[in-house]
This record gives sequence, C-alpha cells and structure tokens, in this order.
Amino acid sequence: MATAVAVIKPVLQRHVASSNLRGHRGLTPTVISKFTNITSANGSRRNETFKPSATSPTLVREAVLAPPASLGGLTEQFEASGGPKERAQLLLQLAKALPPFPADARTMGNRVMGCTAQVWVHAELDAAGRLQFAADSDSEITRGLAAVLVSSLSGLTPSQVLEVHITEALSALQLGQAVLTPSRANGFMNMLEAMRKRARALSGAFLPTFPSLRVTANDVTPQGAFAIAQAQFLEPDPAQVEALVKVLSEKRIGLVAHFYMDPQVQGVLSAAAERWPHIHISDSLVMADSAVRMAEAGCTSVAVLGVDFMSENVRAILDEAGHADVAVYRMAAADIGCSLAEAAEAPAYDEYLAAAAGNASPALHVVYINTSLRTKALAHAQVPTITCTSSNVVQTVLQAFAQVPGINVYYGPDTYMGANLAVMLRAVAQMSDEEIRALHPDHNRESVRSLLPRLHYFDAGTCIVHHLFGAEVSQLVSQAYGDAYLTAHFEVPGEMFALAMEAKKRGMGVVGSTQNILDFISEKLSEAVERPFPDTLQVVLGTESGMVTAIVRKVQALLRAAGRSDVAVEIVFPVASEAITTPVNQGSANVASARASPVLPGGLPVVPGPAGGEGCSAEGGCASCPYMKMNSLDALLGVCAKIGTPGEALLAGYAPRPYAEKLRDGRSIAAAGCEPILHMRGFQAAKRLPDALVADIMGRKQLAV
Repeated sequence: MATAVAVIKPVLQRHVASSNLRGHRGLTPTVISKFTNITSANGSRRNETFKPSATSPTLVREAVLAPPASLGGLTEQFEASGGPKERAQLLLQLAKALPPFPADARTMGNRVMGCTAQVWVHAELDAAGRLQFAADSDSEITRGLAAVLVSSLSGLTPSQVLEVHITEALSALQLGQAVLTPSRANGFMNMLEAMRKRARALSGAFLPTFPSLRVTANDVTPQGAFAIAQAQFLEPDPAQVEALVKVLSEKRIGLVAHFYMDPQVQGVLSAAAERWPHIHISDSLVMADSAVRMAEAGCTSVAVLGVDFMSENVRAILDEAGHADVAVYRMAAADIGCSLAEAAEAPAYDEYLAAAAGNASPALHVVYINTSLRTKALAHAQVPTITCTSSNVVQTVLQAFAQVPGINVYYGPDTYMGANLAVMLRAVAQMSDEEIRALHPDHNRESVRSLLPRLHYFDAGTCIVHHLFGAEVSQLVSQAYGDAYLTAHFEVPGEMFALAMEAKKRGMGVVGSTQNILDFISEKLSEAVERPFPDTLQVVLGTESGMVTAIVRKVQALLRAAGRSDVAVEIVFPVASEAITTPVNQGSANVASARASPVLPGGLPVVPGPAGGEGCSAEGGCASCPYMKMNSLDALLGVCAKIGTPGEALLAGYAPRPYAEKLRDGRSIAAAGCEPILHMRGFQAAKRLPDALVADIMGRKQLAV
C-alpha cells in the first residue's frame, strides 16, 4: 500500500489547488496528509477501525478523512497507475485500505439494493457537521468501488454530497470492461444513491415513510392504514370463492378483469381462477383476446370487470371473431367511465385530428388502446390510425418513422405518455448508433434526431389515477426512496417518469405497462433468489394500487418455488402530504404547520394513509381509480345470478354499447373501431406496419395533394 500512497499523495496535493476544490473548507495539504497517511513509519497499515459510539448505536470513525469534493483526484491517480491490470490492482488496494466494518452493522437497513454482491453503507455526522461514510462488501472489487466513494464523499457536508453527480467519473477511472462490468457499474451508482439518501436524512430533511406491504413466501405484513386496506383481502373468504366458482362453472361464464380491480375482488378472482380456468386478469389489450379463447372453449357469456371501453372492445372483438352469440356484461347499468377515454371524445381532440389530417406530409395517428371504439373509428376516418399500448408505443412510433419516409406521427390522447415518449426519444438521440440499433435496427442518431420535430402529442388528456404521481409525490419518492426499485406506468407525469428512467439506467427502474411492471419485479426477484444470501427488495409502485394483488401472488409463487423464506419484497405505495390526515392535524387551524409536523400523539411519526381519512388526494398518492371500484364483488355475483334466468332481461343496461351506427362507407362504428386494433395486431406479429395501413397513409396523402 505504500506504493499506492506514493502515487495518491502528490496527486491529491496537486488537486487541492485546483478550482474544483475551492470553497470546500478544511481541505488543506495538512488534511490531505492525514488522509494519505495510512501507513506507519515502518510501513505497516494503521488499524483504523469503526466502533459503536458511547452514546448511540451508530458508527464513528477514529480518524477523520477529508478527501476531494469529487472523483477528480482519484481519477488522476488511476490514470497515473499504468494499464488496466495496474488499475485493477489499485482498486484492490483501496479495498484493503477500507477500515473494517463491524459485523453487527451488516444489517438489512444498511444494505444497498440493486447490487449483485452484498454491500453495506453507513453514514454519520462528525463534530464539524461533515459526513463520514463507512462501507463494506463481500466482493473485493465492489469493496474497492465502495472505497472510491467513501474516500471521495467523506468529509463533505450533507448539502455538498447531495450536489455530487459523478456518473461519468466512474468510466474515467478506466478500469476496463473485465473489471467494470455493467452490474458493477450499476452497483456503484446504487451505492452513491444510498449515500445521498443518508446525507439527506442527516441533513435534517423530513423523509416520509410511505404505506407498504412486506411480502414473504408465506406472509404479508402491512405498514400503514392504506396498506392494511390492501392486505385484508389477499386471503379471500372461502365461501365467496366457492359461490363464484359455482355460478361461473354451472352457467359457463367466462370472466375477464383488469389489474386495477379492488383488492377484495382480485383476491376472490385469483383464488377462483385456480378452480375455474376461464378467469383472466390482465392489461386491457389481453382482455378481449382472453374472451375469444373463452368463447372458443364453450363459454356462453363473458363478464367484464373494467371500464366501459374494455367491455366495448371485448364485445367488438368477439363479434369480429364470429362469436356474436356470446353475451357480454359490464358490472353496472351506469357509465363506468375513464377520464382518459373521455378526453379523446372532447372537441379539442377533433381539432387535434383535423390538424393531423391537414398536414401536407404523410400522417399516422397512434391512438392509445384505452379509448372507446367510437374514438378509434372516427379518428381512423380522419387520419390513418393504429392502436398502441404502453408496452409497444415506442416500437410502434419508431417503426412508423423508419417505414414511411417523411411521416408525421400524432400520438394521443394521453398527454403524460406523449410527453414521456418525446423525452425518451430525445434521450435515445443522445445514445450511440450501436445502442440505438439494439433498440430498433433501422435507426441511428441522425434518424432519431430527424424524427423529433415530426412527433406530435395531444396536450389535454390525462388519467386521473396516474395524474396523482405528480411533482410532490415524485419529490418525496426521490428523497425517501431514491435507492429503492422504482416502477412507473408510461402514463405518469414527467417527474415520476424521469425518476424511473434515471433508476432504469442503473438497473433499478422500469417504465411501461402494468404487465411490464409485474415482469420487472419478477425478474429482480428471480435474480435475488439465485443469490445465496438474505435480501429484501423495496419496490415503489408507480401505478394503480390494484396491481398489488397480482404482485403479491407472483412474488409468493416465486419464493415458494425457490424455497426461500429469507427473501422478501416490500411494496411501497407513494403518498402526497395532502393525503396525510391525523387526529393532530385534522383540527389544526394552521394547515401548513400541521403538514410540516406529521406526527401522532406521543411523538410517533405518522404512516401516510387513511388514518383519519381516505389517504388519497387530488395532488398525489395512494392511486386508486374510483371507476374501477364500481366493479364490486356484489355487482359481479348479482350479474352472474341473473344470467341464464328470466332475470337476464334486467341486464339489458349492463350490455356494452353496441356502436351499431353506420359510417359513410357503410360499416358500423364497432367494426370500423376494430380496424386500428387489427393494425396493431399485424404490427405485433410482423414487427412492421401492415401493408394495408401504409397504403392507406400514402393513398390519403396523394388524395390530399
């Protein structure tokens, strides 16, 4: 290590005079000498250790190290060390120089999520108000990377650490791909995020504790009233399950439901699905396909648990597949609405489509699946239209630009998804050609940059559920859960989208559909159970809370199959401060003061949730769709009881809208509305826009000219 010190010391002394370090108090050659003096006069390494404080169980450092405010000094040190082999050796030397980390500090609370190896991080403030970090890993290389961060960040104030962004500096160490594998690079960034979180906590900032469910192989532990409400129906009433299975099987009723059902309904459906095969819970796209399979298997009726556009799609697709004789029923005679679908039927959307139709260039309307058949049909009559989902919108748009020269793409009606799509493509334009070709083989930086001005999105359509994940909730998530796994539906506002995209870069996030979110959690859990040590994955659920039932069942199935009782998943439900209601602040005249001090009597911190109210607000958190909740278990059993009896006549109002009105070409709106869906199916099968759609795009362009 003496050789390494001989290199480090002059490099750091040179670096101290650089402009990078001006303004950082206490960083003097004397302090640097203290930092580099980790060998004694006889060359033996000083036994610098961490030990419990006499006044608290936290860890304190015997000797204070004051390193540079960035990785600049260490970067120079690595550059001066020679080739990749020498740099790897230097990294291992740094690992050996890390002070021992006490065994009793290797707790789950100190663990860093998202690392292939086990990594622990601890931080505390010294007497001067500066952070002192400790870290350890069961991998020597990862320990070396931890040492880089410990030596770079220790000695800074919390505010200085929060300003540190050293993504590019890691590659500047030039460790080579053999040492700096993608998983280790991600682990480095996750360690930094964990350190930033601890800096934020030690700065005195309020870090909320959101409601959560801790899921193990055989147990679910809720924290917070909202989580308790989600958990209470995960183990359904056997009598309700028996009653549902009996009526479905006796009357040959198929049942399709969306992931966003009420927990009570989902719990019963999930249990009943183990005994009656014609129950399917999924994204909206798959619901209609499942209904067709049920009809083919002999079901004479299909019950749809979802909003109206879902039952309408089921009805239309069954008709297209030749199953017009199969009855389809919603769960209410009243409208089961959707704010997003309704936005596409507003006059503003007609104006948006009129502008697309009037474009002198070829135009394609990419419409979200979460819209009515009327919207799809009337839009297609104005502008060639293809349906998309949150999981295939990126590929659909990229393929359109690659396949039709000079095309303008108009996406709608979800404003957040459109804006997020534009942000994502701008980020893609900064990637290398090789990375872009991996995303889509017919694109490169130049082609992606050229398409950006020709991508348009509607600016007045939102889902009231995903709107909840706005600026405040995103800020709270970033502050308190930035080191957790972050999931976000493509429909969330840009702030939450940006958080999940940032996390995705380091292997800790996903943006996409509900199925994408479920698959991501399953993938990360499958990786965890392959590792030989206990683990807890903390996952922030950035979509409708109804997803929790599907997640819990998937998680428990994976854990039971792996025989792992020492691995858990904690599902976190984000909440805005407006959603926090307690007996203390409920009657407070000073609302701002009450929100600033969210504590229960006795000084206990409040767990956000419906402790004294609903636990949700128009400004964020506890996402729960009121329309979806119209699909109650009582409504389902009531509909099923009437099917096949004289009382079935009373279900006339429960049938989806038939959309039998005719367009100018003689087709019904229902039939015409299916065409954009069929175009999407063709695209999914061939990975190209269907020839008929391309011909329509070019034909209408020629007519316009």
